[in-house]
Amino acid sequence: MTPGMEKIALFIDGANLYSATKSLGFDIDYKRLLKEFQGRGYVLRAFYYTTLVEDSEYSSIRPLLDWLDYNGYSVVTKPAREFTDSQGRRRIRGNMDIELAVNAMELAAHVDHIVIFSGDGDFRSLVEAVQRKGVRVSVVSTVNTQPPMISDELRRQADAFIDLVELQSRIGRDPGERSGRMQETPRFLERRTPAATGTPDDLPEG
Repeated sequence: MTPGMEKIALFIDGANLYSATKSLGFDIDYKRLLKEFQGRGYVLRAFYYTTLVEDSEYSSIRPLLDWLDYNGYSVVTKPAREFTDSQGRRRIRGNMDIELAVNAMELAAHVDHIVIFSGDGDFRSLVEAVQRKGVRVSVVSTVNTQPPMISDELRRQADAFIDLVELQSRIGRDPGERSGRMQETPRFLERRTPAATGTPDDLPEG
């Protein structure tokens, strides 16, 4: 690490980021994403959080998680919770807010800048707590959707807001680079709530 280089930690809310990029019509290339922020400082950690549905569709996200695990990311998962709603419909619920918050607070003393890839307003208190420790916080989401994918209170609390539209050319996957070895995109996310699933559409290139 170059002396004086800013130490950065990335915290990616997988389901939230997937929902935002899907709304914008592009896929993340996670190799390019990591390279983008390595160009801004020393990336001490890059966390990726997702809940998993433990059934036949579980394997749909496995290639992404395995790739991330071997290519510079710390993958944090837990099982999603299945329940039946008042109309008798099967629902899936799960989020990784607590896990992300605990890791961020643990790392706050060791970094200069935390970047949270999420628009979830529940993270506002976390951002405020990390800022009190003297750490700069950026949030990455988008206001270029209807409705915006980032809550107003989270955007106001952060030191900087980075819109995914501004990053698209640098971290997006080029559709022209898709090759035959890439698996077909599973479609189960079409019938699940974003907070309850992983992001199989986000298979990285490379």
